[in-house]
Amino acid sequence: MSVIQNLWLCCPRTQPLLFKILPRIYVAFSPRGSTIWCHSMSQATKVSSFPDGVEQVVDNNALGVPKVEILKQKMELLGINLDNSCLPGQYHNLFCPKCKGGKLKERSLSFHIIPDCEFAMWRCFRAKCGWAGRVFANDSNLHGYGQMTEESLGLEPLGPKLIAYFKERQISEKTLSRNAVRQMSESKEIIAFTYKQNGLLVGCKFRTMEKRFWQVKGTEKMLYGIDDINHASEVIIVEGEIDKLSLEEAGFQNCVSVPGGAPGKVSKDLPPIEKDTAYQYLWNWKEYFDKVVRIILATDNDPPGRALADELAKRLGQERCWQVHWPKKDDTNCFKDANEVLKYMGADTLKRIVENAEPYTIAHY
Repeated sequence: MSVIQNLWLCCPRTQPLLFKILPRIYVAFSPRGSTIWCHSMSQATKVSSFPDGVEQVVDNNALGVPKVEILKQKMELLGINLDNSCLPGQYHNLFCPKCKGGKLKERSLSFHIIPDCEFAMWRCFRAKCGWAGRVFANDSNLHGYGQMTEESLGLEPLGPKLIAYFKERQISEKTLSRNAVRQMSESKEIIAFTYKQNGLLVGCKFRTMEKRFWQVKGTEKMLYGIDDINHASEVIIVEGEIDKLSLEEAGFQNCVSVPGGAPGKVSKDLPPIEKDTAYQYLWNWKEYFDKVVRIILATDNDPPGRALADELAKRLGQERCWQVHWPKKDDTNCFKDANEVLKYMGADTLKRIVENAEPYTIAHY
């Protein structure tokens, strides 16, 4: 390639044109996972197979332009104009091009480029808007939320084997259907928990029956079942998707699950919101929790689960938190979580236990 051609390819004005006209070539193998994405005629990108992560891109910018510049150019196509003050690794409040900040013209769009500049993500916190999405530096597509589909992720309705698996755990087909629990089309034993916001598919976590987890790369950490607490004055927080489904069997739909399990220990100091990355899924939906008057913590009955309850209470306010105490299984052991109680003691007992949660401040005297 000539020097002039190289200069032309590196020109900032050339990049948006290239993203539109260069085709994306897929070479799919079986089983699902090993795929080659060709972003230019001279360089390709390899995508690793699960369980390390769906769409796990391993590539540098094929055209030699800094990733942060590519991300900014892609954002301009969506109407988000970034200046030099928008640095990677920081959160920025910008004007939302969809709702224009409403009547108050507020900077309601939270925008973030991750430190390694692999992708950028954004969310408008105005309740009437909620526009959110992400773009990748090494991907020719714009991943606005609402563009992801079950078909694009290779999902299908649950088959007999997984329905039987959930039935053994006392979770009905009705609950599975309402929460859009699916399976991978090419592996009938892999569960897909679909994450939705405003009814749109925005992420997916996969789980084997042997309890191995992974998720679509670039999925923002968010609470599972977030739409169920949009207008709730009382919220229940659990530690896993199956526990959220279990509480629904007991009559509670106002329940969400944290996205990434529990911490190893309780942190000593509460970091500033912008640096509280491990719990950003709480701050991203602060508007929802501001309306809540009572929060029931129904985390696992083990050291990490108790640590998670402590971390949540510190951030959400101990004065409005209640804590569930799981009953004894035998003389020495207690039930671990909501699904164990549902499975061995039934939905009515689970409901009664949750209703008898103690105020957090009393439970920790």
